[in-house]
Amino acid sequence: MFPDDIVALANEVLEAAKAEGVMIATAESCTAGLVSAALTSISGSAEVVERGFVTYSNASKCEMLGVEQQLIEDAGAVSEPVARAMAEGALARSKAGLTLSITGIAGPTGGTPLKPIGLVHFATAREGGATVHRQELFGDLGRERVRAASVRVALNMLYVALKGVSAQPRPHPPSVERP
Repeated sequence: MFPDDIVALANEVLEAAKAEGVMIATAESCTAGLVSAALTSISGSAEVVERGFVTYSNASKCEMLGVEQQLIEDAGAVSEPVARAMAEGALARSKAGLTLSITGIAGPTGGTPLKPIGLVHFATAREGGATVHRQELFGDLGRERVRAASVRVALNMLYVALKGVSAQPRPHPPSVERP
């Protein structure tokens, strides 16, 4: 179902989480559960994947993750503050010790001059640690390629959160989906 490089990255994350004894939860908007699906496509993932929140609508971000409606109105759903609030909300509303959030504009519609298609915000939150944000401007690659690129970034962020700032997953052969 997923390209080999995504499966390999997901496996690296699962191995690192098992070694650390850390449960993971995701809060996904534009990827609609693809990161959770990549992780759970691997046998044994239940040992470390605690849950996934698919919060596609603004209302679900508020109801499921506790993101303040005013924050969404002020910053927009696709923003650093909302990505951070999503990750922190997932941490507060799960039994996970590490969470990842994604909110973005995959296209082909929805982009604006200030928030173009391909803009994606990510955040990881770790129990007892700082919330880390990352922004990517993938460009208008097409909906599926933006989503696949987002899954790759998300898995890399989880890996780095588990292994340390200078850690990088082992290189894998690039797939045709890699932008």
